[in-house]
Amino acid sequence: MGSDWNSLVRNPQVPPPSIGINGSSPAAPGHRPLHRRVAIVTGGAGGIGAAVTAHLVSLGARVVVGYVGDPAPAEKLVASLNDSAPAPRAVAVAADVSDHAQVSRLFDAAREAFGPDLHVLVAAAGVQDGAYPRIADTSPEQWDRAFAVNARGTFLCCREAARRLARGGGGRVVTFSSSNVGSLRPGYGAYVATKAAVEAMTKVLAKELAGTGITANSVAPGPVATPMFYAGKSEERVAAVAGECPMGRIGEPMDVAPVVGFLCTDAAGWINGRVIRVNGGYI
Repeated sequence: MGSDWNSLVRNPQVPPPSIGINGSSPAAPGHRPLHRRVAIVTGGAGGIGAAVTAHLVSLGARVVVGYVGDPAPAEKLVASLNDSAPAPRAVAVAADVSDHAQVSRLFDAAREAFGPDLHVLVAAAGVQDGAYPRIADTSPEQWDRAFAVNARGTFLCCREAARRLARGGGGRVVTFSSSNVGSLRPGYGAYVATKAAVEAMTKVLAKELAGTGITANSVAPGPVATPMFYAGKSEERVAAVAGECPMGRIGEPMDVAPVVGFLCTDAAGWINGRVIRVNGGYI
């Protein structure tokens, strides 16, 4: 659906960034600040997560792509990233982030695939209810599902990262919030509550990791052209959202991936406990 609506969501005078492998913004030739570092990206097979995965690989990282459900998108992404590479640069691992045993196995799989040193966690897995129920109409089951993946899942991944990431420099945790925490739109009550929890937890984690050299930050995208964004929205609503952005378009996954990539590098070592809104001025 999203690819059919590009004319509605993009201002032709403000094109999105150039696209690299699988839709990521390519790194400058020879610039590999994450050379041989190992990253886990949950939700790494689709939407923003897939762009982040590909971008981290372009920066030199070896990436474990966490996914849930149909393995085909993850396997296709990994195959494209490993094509013509002398050694694997990415592996796909099924993991429901709401299950602590599966999260632990995800980190074990990273060690088995790429060795004992793990440097980066990007917790990008998330869900959003496409019905956009108001709080009065939100069922306990809808509330619990949102918290199970977005809040509990991020907590379980951050807990494991706090225990396992390499100390002494290069350790990075990047969680995913949402600019909806700032816009507070009706219909997003449960979703915004989960993301507000992620923001607060990330700031606490940054302080708790004092002395380890590990930073913890959260990226909060605005509207981005992904299946999760388009779900349940009319063409008119999508066009209205695009019109509210000063940049004149909906964001693209490659608008977000380079910000995540930067936070994972040594150059971002003095950025810690921050929430970075990546939304083109939307909010």
